[in-house]
Amino acid sequence: MSAGAPTPAIDPVGDVTVALGPPRDDARLARRERLQVLVRSKSFIAGAIIVGFWVLCAILGKALVPQDPFASSPLNGLEAPSADYWFGTDRLGRDVFSRVIVGSRDIMLIAPVATLLGTVLGTALGLVTGYFRGAVDDILSRLIETVLALPVILVAVLAITSLGPSNLTIILVVGFVFAPVIARTVRAAVLSERELEYVSAARLRNERTPYILFAEILPNVMGPVIVEFTVRLGYAIFIVATLSFLGFGVQPPAPDWGLQIFDHYGLISGGFWWPVLFPAAAIATLVIGVNLIADGLTQAFER
Repeated sequence: MSAGAPTPAIDPVGDVTVALGPPRDDARLARRERLQVLVRSKSFIAGAIIVGFWVLCAILGKALVPQDPFASSPLNGLEAPSADYWFGTDRLGRDVFSRVIVGSRDIMLIAPVATLLGTVLGTALGLVTGYFRGAVDDILSRLIETVLALPVILVAVLAITSLGPSNLTIILVVGFVFAPVIARTVRAAVLSERELEYVSAARLRNERTPYILFAEILPNVMGPVIVEFTVRLGYAIFIVATLSFLGFGVQPPAPDWGLQIFDHYGLISGGFWWPVLFPAAAIATLVIGVNLIADGLTQAFER
């Protein structure tokens, strides 16, 4: 046997020989290639810079702003952008710039956590439906289709009305709504993996089903899972902002972006555009940044 050849490991059943060297080397090479694609991807780099900026604002918030975002000054209400107030003031005289920067905290906490919850639930559900198929797949798929048929905002509003508005409620509702969408994507990926040789070898070794699902199949479908997470994150940002705009999300006096737009959109006709424009621009830039990252990840995992 040559020095560069992989060392074979004989399967306990006796019929299957598994080469330990090449799969690990191939996986390491694939990860290196994906990283190189991401590093060269202008869209991914631009998206990472935008999202990184808002993450920094969410973490350092109050340390970065020139004014107290909660301090009102009615005498300075609705002042246009100036050297003293970069983004102007709102109807209560609060600094819009400070509120936009600090307001990133709520949405940067709720949206990623809700998306992560939906991704975990959806991935587990997709693994089960894609691997077992049969009656289990049929029943769970019908339930998934039922949930997908419901409008996201309507489900969220009904749930929040019943449970009361809170960050935890929003996270649970958005995560529940996202889970079926992600499950459908993961199921499609699992269907193409379950018949491959490495899964058959695991069955021949009498591995337990949870091990096959989470140790064998899951690492090979992580590409679609990661891409789906980033795509859903963009939707989650819009949903959280929309719920706040409708009065079912983050509650006053929090400087939430959607809440700021709700409080001032009626003033646009009077020429007071800045309390609405800048929070709306913040939402748009964050979503654009997330979508750029999703595009870069898609390019990397499709190679």
